[in-house]
Amino acid sequence: MTDRQLALFTAGDGDAETRPDRVGHASVTYRGAGSILTRASGFIGDYDFTLNPYSGCTFACTYCYAAFFVRDRALQDSWGDWVQVKDNALEMLRRMRTPLAGKRIYMSSVTDPYQPVERQLRLVRDLLEALIPQQPRLVVQTRSPLVTRDIDLYRRFSHVRINMTVTTDSERVRRAFEPHCPSTRARLSAIRQVTDAGLPTCVTMTPLLPVEDPAAFARALRDTGVRRFVVQPFHVEKGRFVAGTRDQAKQIVDEMGWDHEAYERAVDALRRHLPHLDEGRAGFAPD
Repeated sequence: MTDRQLALFTAGDGDAETRPDRVGHASVTYRGAGSILTRASGFIGDYDFTLNPYSGCTFACTYCYAAFFVRDRALQDSWGDWVQVKDNALEMLRRMRTPLAGKRIYMSSVTDPYQPVERQLRLVRDLLEALIPQQPRLVVQTRSPLVTRDIDLYRRFSHVRINMTVTTDSERVRRAFEPHCPSTRARLSAIRQVTDAGLPTCVTMTPLLPVEDPAAFARALRDTGVRRFVVQPFHVEKGRFVAGTRDQAKQIVDEMGWDHEAYERAVDALRRHLPHLDEGRAGFAPD
């Protein structure tokens, strides 16, 4: 373990620069986790393991299903305002006796590995360096341009795919539903950089939020060079929203006339312009 890693992840060590207690609007805490790799199940049950270096996510997407896996009601209600760092993650991964060669790992299922705190902590980068010698089959799910920082490491995996979540072409919609997330333009630019680096990529429109111009959106997606796309519907009536955001979401959905028929029209436009579009779970299957 390097001096930086010791300073960052040894309990009681480190300072405000290496172990921040706040990042932007959100609080940051540190705790040891019981495991770093979890047996995959449910929607991503085709994988062997999920890897979540953080608990919580400060991107604060108002519709995020992950909030409802938090047992503490206060943390559930304040979703987006906190993140917990698994500060023993690197040590646990290095001590694992389970061979990971060829194992299918999904990073991450209930957090974003490249949320803002990662810029300072670089925990994900350390985990990637530890995984390279073992060569698992890795899929990375994010909505952050920070993923481009680690292109050099991803090139050292034999099997890897970077999924970038892009949910709308409207900044008004994006700000309402994903208030602390990078812009759509920044995400498209980032996944283009990853694609141009020769890495397998996918754009996940999951869920597809209200779209202003489906055809133009499809062309912007195609222009990234990505060849694989997946879409899922957004159910405002069935969805569970954190922090009492249902009314705001419903207002925008109503204003834009975003119903099942509008979603289907948008998907039809996407299919006309994109080289390959899956819908639902099939689009997340490991290669």
